Amino acid sequence: MAKLYFRYGAMNSGKSTALLQAAYNYAERGQQVLIAKPRVDTKGEASIVSRLGVERKVNFIIGPMDDVRTMFESYREQTTATSGQDVACLLIDEAQFLSVDQVDDLLRIAIIDDVPVLAYGIRTDFQTIAFPGSRRLLEVAHALEELKTICRCGRKAMFNARLIDGVFVFDGAQVAIDGVDVTYESLCGACYLRESKGMLAHGFNRPDAFVATLAPDSDFS
Repeated sequence: MAKLYFRYGAMNSGKSTALLQAAYNYAERGQQVLIAKPRVDTKGEASIVSRLGVERKVNFIIGPMDDVRTMFESYREQTTATSGQDVACLLIDEAQFLSVDQVDDLLRIAIIDDVPVLAYGIRTDFQTIAFPGSRRLLEVAHALEELKTICRCGRKAMFNARLIDGVFVFDGAQVAIDGVDVTYESLCGACYLRESKGMLAHGFNRPDAFVATLAPDSDFS
């Protein structure tokens, strides 16, 4: 039986690069893959673009209400008819933007259709709250793999902090695509708490005095 894999990490942990590398590895062995991403991810339009400058056009884009398994079956038939080979794997970028039902479709594709599914994404938003798609993947994926990156201080990064015009912000909509005005920085727990003045999700706020006493080598990650 094939499996559903969730490979997650903070921003800049090389998720898109890893996906493109996986696609290349399949192609190098003469196997066919399908690549998809959610429509809400407008960066790169119909392509997946890694921060290293590598890009590849996706086979299909998933809308908020789309049935992923039905879409997969349609493109699988087209690929098989064109290439004479069945699809060996389904690769999903920015999987955190999928709905719970769409993640369940990924699980059905792996179990019922016997096609491995590799989903790549981030766990939490800039307020440390899990995206619905990521939460569901953490619940049902057969295998979880963390793709690591480092904070500016050298520790392992685990949170995604949002900046608008270069200033950290901790309020706003859950989804704001990385671009010119909105950017993100991966931070360890200690650096995130410093920048947020101790604030975490759900309005929890530690006293400023607590943040002021954080030693430079304090490890909250």
